[in-house]
Formats: sequence, C-alpha cells, structure tokens
Amino acid sequence: MRICILSYRSYPYSGGQGIYMRYLSNALRDLDHEVDMMSGPPYPIVDDGVGLIRLPSLDLYRFGSWQRLFIDPRKLNTSANFMEWGGIMTGYFSEPLAFGMRAYRYLCRDSIKKYDVIHDNQTMSWGIADIQKAGYPVVETIHHPVTIDRDLAIQSAKSLKDKLGFRRWFSFTGMQIKVARQLPFIITVSEMAKQHINEIFGIPESRMKVIYNGIDVELFSPSGEVPRLDNQILMVMSRDTAVKGLRFLLEALAELRKKWDLKLVVVGRTLGDGVTEKLMDRLGVTDAVTFRNQIETSELIQLYRSSTLVAVPSTYEGFGLPAAEAMACGAPLVSTTAGALPEVVGDAGILIPPADSEALTAAIAQLMESPAKRGEYSVLARKRILEKFNWSNAARLTAEVYLEAIEAKRAK
Repeated sequence: MRICILSYRSYPYSGGQGIYMRYLSNALRDLDHEVDMMSGPPYPIVDDGVGLIRLPSLDLYRFGSWQRLFIDPRKLNTSANFMEWGGIMTGYFSEPLAFGMRAYRYLCRDSIKKYDVIHDNQTMSWGIADIQKAGYPVVETIHHPVTIDRDLAIQSAKSLKDKLGFRRWFSFTGMQIKVARQLPFIITVSEMAKQHINEIFGIPESRMKVIYNGIDVELFSPSGEVPRLDNQILMVMSRDTAVKGLRFLLEALAELRKKWDLKLVVVGRTLGDGVTEKLMDRLGVTDAVTFRNQIETSELIQLYRSSTLVAVPSTYEGFGLPAAEAMACGAPLVSTTAGALPEVVGDAGILIPPADSEALTAAIAQLMESPAKRGEYSVLARKRILEKFNWSNAARLTAEVYLEAIEAKRAK
C-alpha cells in the first residue's frame, strides 16, 4: 500500500508523537509498504526507506509574545498561516486547525502523488474530515482524549485567570470531538483509552481497535556493561504539564532525601513559567534535580540502564511509552495506576495511586531498601515487554485496519 501518516507536531524525543510516527513507519516499511510521513515542525526522525513531507508552520511557540505580535505580515500570506497566528494571539491553540488546512491543500489540490490510505495521528481538525470527504480512506489514531489534559490543567490552575486561559487554549478539543465522530476507523493504544474515548467523544467501541505501541527491544535493552547507580531516580516526559505529575515526584524526593542522598534526572523541560522552579526551591531540592531536554536516543537508553529506578508519576497516560522503554531496558519501575499504565506495567513494577506523593515516597523507599527487589523487577520488566509490545505486530494490525478502510471506501 501507499500510505501517508500525518502529524501536526512530531516531537522526536521520548514522550513525543514523533516516536510513534518513526517506529510505526519503519515497521510498515519492513512489511514492504510505501510510507511517507507528513508533519509540521518539530519534524520526526526519518530513517532509510521512509519519506518525509514537511509542512512548515509559523511555529510561534518558539518566540516570545511580543515577537509573535509583530510578525512579518508577509508570513500571513495563506489562510492557514493567518488562522494559526490569529488563534495563538487570542489564546487559542490553532496548530491542529492550521495543519489540517495545509494537509488538505497538499493532498487534495497540490500533490500529484496519490495514496491508498491516509493515517492521521491525533490532529482531528476540519481538514482531516475534508480529506475523507475528498475520497481518501482515513484512519485515525487517538492516543487519548486531550480533554483529560484540559481538565487536569484547569484543576491545577491557581487563579481564575489561569483557569479561563486553559479553557480557551484547549478549546480546539471541541473540533476534535466533532471530527472524530465523522471518522469510522479509529485506532487507540490501550483498552483504557478506548473506554475514555467512548465516554468522552461518544464514539461506539465497535469503531475502535486497540493496537498497543511497540518498543524497539534491540535498541532499548539492558546492558551488563552499564552498572546501575545507587542514588539516581529518572523521570521522562515531553514537557512539564499537570498530567505528568512532576510535582508529586518532587514532593516525594524531598522526603526521601532525608534518608538517602538521591538525585533526580528529568528528561524533558519545564514550562518556563517559574512554577516548578519555585516548588523545587520551597522543597529544598533544586540542587538535586537536573533537567535534560532533547537528548539523543543513545543518551536516553544509557539513563534507563544506569538509573537506580524510573518513576512515572503521571495522573493520566493513554499508553505510557517512557514506562515501556524503561522496562525494555530492565529498569525497576514505580508507576501510578493512571490511565493505561497498569496495562503496560502489569506485575513488572510497583503500582500506586496517582496524585499521591506519600504513596510514591513509600514505593520508591521500598525499592531503595531492597537491591534484590530491584533486580526481580528488572527481570520481570524486560520479559513483559518482549512478550507483549513490539512494532512488527503493531504494524501488521495497523495495516489490517488500512485494508478495512480501503475496502469500505470502495464499497460505497
């Protein structure tokens, strides 16, 4: 098949959508399909045999608010660019809307290349519905309803102004719900996500297929040559949003450091609003926390291999790719029961309730006190990933959904 996989952003580091894009594309290529990725910035990593179609956006979040305001008017020369700029300047996250407009123009007006199927990765904008109306079979991946991120962000906001700001910023979710209801072939990555999509989006479960994400188990693997440190906790996230639960881990760290000289390495970045920094100062852990942003995969693997344990304090995860990556590297894991994490972790790590820093403290302390227990979980974690999560199987099942979508379109 000739396949085009779309993503309005494809952050290529752990926790980002570019991971899903890259590994699924590679696995489909290995099944002898012809695959192009289409993305706005940041772009995914592209391997041999897979194409990349860049759809540049204004990428306004790279700039400060004054730079966004005084943008060169010549850059507002298309309706997509104008919608992106106008939306963001009024507090609305308009990148999915603008990307859908660009993708529709490319696929249905400008491109001479035709595809057998279009696979959209969680954009769900009006342009995606238009691509389907233009005659393309469309398959949609919904990792989880972003309405959950919205609700958690609003709950964590400290002021009415911030609550209203989050509500406006996340207003694109209304568009996503309406578009998703028009798409008959939906892939999601866990049974929990499927349940939530059914409840929140009102989409029948019969229209959804659960296909677990895979892990490159040759790349993400243990190493006897890398000794595990005895005082390092690792957390991996794409960015510091409320749903990732970093503040609960920081509170646990402050308590644990009363007994152990622990360090925390966070792969990801803060939002830059000073909230996390102030919390670290108040807890007295600033010097014990290191943030590492946009690291190469080889560095990430070394961190998984060398850290004493990995913590996943999320208050929601549609799948939990960092948890699975850590387990593939044989890392002892402490995870919450939020979202799909129990489906990923199973009995191969310690599971605790979300948003509970005391439970997180106790679970980490349990592993710190028992090297033998850490060793047991290390073996169980690697075994579970090998048995349940691989990209070859994910690609095969995804290709089956593509065929269903193509046949349904032909039958009309």
